[in-house]
Amino acid sequence: MTTSALIMIILTQGTVLAATIYFFRKVLKTPPKPEPDSYKDNDNAPRD
Repeated sequence: MTTSALIMIILTQGTVLAATIYFFRKVLKTPPKPEPDSYKDNDNAPRD
């Protein structure tokens, strides 16, 4: 394997690893959206 091929492999794997870590951190640190209260939203709905 030539030196340029080794450098290309290391840079490619490093880029993929950095993107993976970035997006995992972004997903895990984002606070969850509050879910609507289904009972409050249906207060005016007629009951069957």
